[in-house]
Amino acid sequence: MIRQIPNIFTLLNLVFGCIAVILILQVNDSMVYMEEGQMLLQLPENIMLGSLFIFAAGVVDFLDGFLARWLKAASDMGKQLDSLCDAVSFGVAPSLIAYQILKLGYMRQSGATDILVWVLLPSLLVACAAVWRLAKFNIDQRQTIHFRGVPTPITAMVFASLPLMLWYNVTVANELLTNPWVVYALILVTAYLMISDIPILSLKIRKTDLKQNTPLLILAGASVLLIIVFQWVSILMIYILYVLLSLLFRKKMIA
Repeated sequence: MIRQIPNIFTLLNLVFGCIAVILILQVNDSMVYMEEGQMLLQLPENIMLGSLFIFAAGVVDFLDGFLARWLKAASDMGKQLDSLCDAVSFGVAPSLIAYQILKLGYMRQSGATDILVWVLLPSLLVACAAVWRLAKFNIDQRQTIHFRGVPTPITAMVFASLPLMLWYNVTVANELLTNPWVVYALILVTAYLMISDIPILSLKIRKTDLKQNTPLLILAGASVLLIIVFQWVSILMIYILYVLLSLLFRKKMIA
């Protein structure tokens, strides 16, 4: 029974992901409200709550791996289960966030509530790329020391942060994220980076050698500073820094 504890945490990841999906979809017409006879738009609270459940799924996803190593309970079953659950929490749920933010952006631009579905469908690229990345990880024997492509949970945190930027009325976010072309660009770039073959830093400290862990130390120190200064916007900035550090230290990873 003890050896199944990591798998139980993995299923909890799935539960949180499913709750996130439910919340993100339960917006009805709450994007639109009337004030003094004028139609105004807002981000529904449920989407913001869905984002928080994606973050909760991320925490549980970290814990199941930690527990599997601590209890020496790693198994092929756990590996497959982890990928299947991640597909929902870090693939489908972030895709739906991109879908809703695109919808909000088009509504703000046109003032219309009827948006053609086809202009929102590119959001599904996030889910497709995430599932591709998860399948690739399971069969790619090169990803033992570093990753090939950005991990799905890290990408999911970027999309989970977007509604929180809008909810807390971050000025830059309101200007950029309500522009559908900015969201399209974010979808394309993150989807490509997930399925790419680019060596990406692993966040696990494997050696006590300070020099070997220099990129992670830089990332950790900068992340703390960015979070303090920029709050939710920092997640996107940390993502960009993570990719840049991976490119900068690429030669050391593939040596």
